[in-house]
Order: sequence, then structure tokens, then C-alpha cells
Amino acid sequence: MYYILVTLAAVAGMEFVAWFAHKYIMHGVLWSWHESHHKPHENEGFFEKNDLFFIVFAFPSMSCYILGSATDYRFLFFVGVGISIYGLIYFLIHDVYIHRRFKWFNQLESKYSKAVVRAHGTHHAKQTKDNTESFGLLVINSKFFKSNKERRAMEENNKIYIEK
Repeated sequence: MYYILVTLAAVAGMEFVAWFAHKYIMHGVLWSWHESHHKPHENEGFFEKNDLFFIVFAFPSMSCYILGSATDYRFLFFVGVGISIYGLIYFLIHDVYIHRRFKWFNQLESKYSKAVVRAHGTHHAKQTKDNTESFGLLVINSKFFKSNKERRAMEENNKIYIEK
């Protein structure tokens, strides 16, 4: 039971690690890699520079597998499992579902799946590293659960309120 909790905690914790890395590393010092993900790709092939992050993010998981197997700190193995599970979830939601790099399943109709797509679309609305929002993947701001029409009306009302 302990190792199941460690694994689940690692999966949950990775959302916040991914948010931090996205906001401060990908949109910071490594923008030169991540920028390829924000620009339209026309005839540039299947891969983009941003895919290098998959390799970078594999190292913590791999390290945890090795350390957890080779030392008395067995829990680290399950931290590695949690990181890998988050990586799989991220790949399936971000690359398969949102960006449709693989056509494995169709648009889902749940409120949550629509909110994920709206949040990510808002993030990609800017092709620059600054002034973007919505850096997480699974934890979504409640405003994205509203339809685009409802959100635009809400934003318009906020502008009117602020201007008065």
C-alpha cells in the first residue's frame, strides 16, 4: 500500500513539476527548444525541437528506477514509476489528444476534456514566450470549463467593470 501511495503522489506531484518546468524553463532559458512547439510546422517533418524535452524528462525517472533498484531506498523506484505514468498521461493527452500527432482517438465530449483543450488553446494563442497563461496540463483553471462564448462574455464584462 505504501508504494502505491508513493506512486500516486509522484504522479500528482509531476503536474506541479511540469507546470514549473513549462513556465520557468520552457518559457525561460530553454525557449529556443520550446519555441518550435508554438510555431506552425509546415513541411518540417514529424519531430520538433521541443521533443528533446521527452529525453530530458526521462532522466529523473530513469535515475529513480536505478537508485530504487540498486539501493535501500526502494521507494525511489516507485517515484520513477509515478514519473513514467505521468509521462504517459502527458503524451496521451498532449501529443495524441490535443495536438493529434497520432490519430488514435476522437474528440472527447466531457466537460473536463473540453476544458483541457480550451486551456491549451489559450496557451498556444501566443507564439511568444511572454504573456502566456495556462502552463499546466491536468489542473485547469475553472474559467476553461465555461464555453468560449461564456468566457468571452465574462472577459468583456470584466473589461467594462475595470474601465468604469
